[in-house]
Order: sequence, then C-alpha cells, then structure tokens
Amino acid sequence: MKVLNGKVALAALLVASTAGAQETKVQGPTAQQVRKAAAQDAVKLPKATVLELKNGAKLLLVEKHEVPLVSFSAKVRGGALGDPEGKEGVAALAAELLQKGAGKRDAAQFAEAVDSVGGVLGVYSGRESLDIAGQFMARDTALMVELLSDMLMRPRFDAAELEKMRERMVSELAAAKDGDLRGVIGTYFQAFHFGPHPYGRPVGGSEASLATLTREDVLAYAKSHLGGDRLILSVVGDFDAKKLAKQLEVALGGWNRAGAQVPVASSTSPVKGRRVLLVDKPDATQTYFWAGNTGISRTDPERVNVALANTVLGGRFTSLLNTALRVKSGLTYGAGSMVLPNIQPGPFAISSYTKTESTGQALDMALDVLANYRQQGLDDATLASAKEYVLGQFPPTLETGQQIASKLSELAFYGLDSSDVDEFASKVSAADKARIQAAIQRVMPAQDDLTVVFIGKASAIRDVARKYGPVTEMSITDPHFAPRAAAKKQ
Repeated sequence: MKVLNGKVALAALLVASTAGAQETKVQGPTAQQVRKAAAQDAVKLPKATVLELKNGAKLLLVEKHEVPLVSFSAKVRGGALGDPEGKEGVAALAAELLQKGAGKRDAAQFAEAVDSVGGVLGVYSGRESLDIAGQFMARDTALMVELLSDMLMRPRFDAAELEKMRERMVSELAAAKDGDLRGVIGTYFQAFHFGPHPYGRPVGGSEASLATLTREDVLAYAKSHLGGDRLILSVVGDFDAKKLAKQLEVALGGWNRAGAQVPVASSTSPVKGRRVLLVDKPDATQTYFWAGNTGISRTDPERVNVALANTVLGGRFTSLLNTALRVKSGLTYGAGSMVLPNIQPGPFAISSYTKTESTGQALDMALDVLANYRQQGLDDATLASAKEYVLGQFPPTLETGQQIASKLSELAFYGLDSSDVDEFASKVSAADKARIQAAIQRVMPAQDDLTVVFIGKASAIRDVARKYGPVTEMSITDPHFAPRAAAKKQ
C-alpha cells in the first residue's frame, strides 16, 4: 500500500492543477517550477533519535505513526571485503545462512515465524557490508527484535543448510552465465578492471571459490566480521522510541565486538591506456559489452553534478546512448551508463548488447556518443530536462518507512548527514553547465583510457575486439570471473 504524507499529496495536487491552468492559458508557475518547489519542500529526512550501545552498535529510530508498520534497515560493516583470498563468496554464503535457522528455531521454524505474522526479513551481502532489511506489523515488534537478535547473535549455520545453499549459489551462477548475460558482465568488468584490488573480487563468489567453502570458513568469517561494533540499525515506524530503544539494548547490547578490524579497501584511481577482455560464449548470438573506467566514491563532493551528467548520457530512456543505439539505429533494446560508487571510487561504465554481426558498429556508436558528450557537454534545454527528471524521480525514493530506514543506514555507513537528502533538490536546481562539464571530463573516460569487456562468440568478434586494444581471452565456462595468469592474449 502506498501512503502519501500531506506535503507529498499537496505537491501532487499542485502539479495537477498547474497542468490544467497551462492548458487554459491561465498565468502561473510552470509544472517544472512546481515540481522543483514541491521536491525542495517535501523531501526532508525526518530527524532520528540516535543512540550508541556500549558495544559500539549505532541505533537510529524514527517514529512514524501513519500506518501500523515497523520497518528496519541494518548494515554490518565488512561484507565481501572480509572474504579471504580464494574464499570469495563466504560473506554471501554467511548472509544466506543467517536466514536459515537461528536461536531456538531451525530454518523452517525461522521462516514460519516471519511468514505467520506477514513479516518480511532478508539479508544480502554487499561489497562493504552485510545488509539486512525487514518489515513487520507494529504489534509484532517484539518478535521482530527477537528474530533480528537471534539472526545476528545466535545463527546456527547448519551444515545441511550450508550444503544446499552453496550448491544453489553455484547453480545460479552457472544459470546466469547461460542466460541473460547482463546479470554477470558487471562482475567480469570489475574483476578485469580492478584486478587484485578488493573491488575486483566477485561479491557472490565464483563457481571455483564457492566449491571450496566449508562450515569452518563461514564460522571463521562470522567470528571475525560479525559483531556489535559493526552494526548500524535504523528503525522507522509505529513505535515509542524510548521503549524500542530499551528493547534493542536488551536484545543487542550483549553482542560481542567482531574479532577483526573492519576491512577497508585501498584507494582506487582511473587506469591509463586501453585493455580488452573477451569472454568467449561459443553459442552466443548477441554480444554484451561494458566500456569504462574508475568513477567516483559515494561521498564525492561533485556527486550531484555527476548524477545529472550520467542522467543525460545514459541514465534514462531518453538518454543520449539509448536514443542513438536503440531509438534511432535499432541496434539494441537498451543502452545506458552507470556510476557505481563505494567508499572508494567504483566503476563508471557504458553498457549495451547487440547482434553478433553489429558488435563493432554498436560499440563505435556508443564511444562516439561518449566522445561527443565529453567535447560538447550539454545545452540549456537538456540541462533543464535532466534537472526536472532527477527532481521528479527523487521523492518516490523516500516515501515509505523502509526507504527512510535504508537511507538513514546508508548515510550513517558513509559518514554523511541529513544534508545529503535535505539539500539534494536545491543542489540539483543550482547545478550549472560549467561544473557539470567539469564532472563529465573528470569521471567519463577519454577514448584512450578504457577498459572494455565483451561477452560473445569469440570466433566471430575476435577481430572486432582487437580494434579497441590488447585483448585477453577467457571462456564463459571458466569457473572464475578473472582471467588466469595463463589466459590467452591477442
């Protein structure tokens, strides 16, 4: 159920009434002006009650009584950065197993406890944290706290569940390589681009690494990387903050600190020169490609300008890339660009897919669009359109209690404050072409400095791939995502 608060509902009414006034030639603010004003007025992060437990756990609590729901978002610092070398995927496996039995409940009983009250509870391993999210009816808040504390402090890591989950994860990877390759090409790109840096390691593991994981590996990870000092927990909903704070302190205050220091990735920077990875899938009828370099961190001071720049290049349906490759040429069903920020700068990449025979044409067109954008920047009309789009997309990301909880945890994780949300609309509105052009030049790579990854039929596109730089080849059947030292170079 989607619930609008008073300000958001009023903003929607203002937009609708303004549109009608324009149709009848009545003077007044434009729809764009109203949307900007509404976004600036309505999207403010609610003030949280912030507490820190003796073990270092950080709690952020926001009362929101419109509906009888309680939502939470938790981050446990570490994530896949804590995977030992050669054991990639152990954090992801541990995350899955946290949901498969904890405390007095086995896997079936734990799932039944959540389902029986209509709750939702899930865990995901990210690159730099384990992320946990849940939502329960307000009357079941005590059960929610119990399940969360059991999951974090008393996981069973049952051996039989581990075997089933590990086999499932391996099977899912194999299926992804045989299906829609958009789901795996990013992993290949980061592995090739970042190499031995922690950002190059597959968050979910590889077929090779997952096959080696044991219960002892999971237990060792939990001992080193699960602890109260790693926890950021945000709760939003229909509760009394003082009462819930006491419940959480009782439930989580005794959680020991993690046994190891928080893993921190070293700095990253753009790579000079061109290099190409060709992943051979002999039965492929399409080629999938990414081309890019190192982008920005989540805390980059120019992140709003980068977001606007990326929106124009490849961040929406009417973007330059999608217009050129899909709308005008029909070479693909989709083309875009992305910025994937972490604590350190993550990748920036343009991406698309096309028929095998049009591989070179499609990538050339994408790179021409990028080169022209770097040279020419954007005009006033395009900037105004991008601002309107970004401002229109922003409010729906912070409507629900779950979204607010997730944002609070995200900001605390990156050391940001509420101004990241509260001032977002005003920064978008104030953005100018000069600073956006500077962001384009800094973040979007020049033609000479590109990492390019192809997945497709190597025998048909090998000569095409060579046009873009020295080529390293590997097979889609290789159980790793990074080329081995003996990989064939062209």
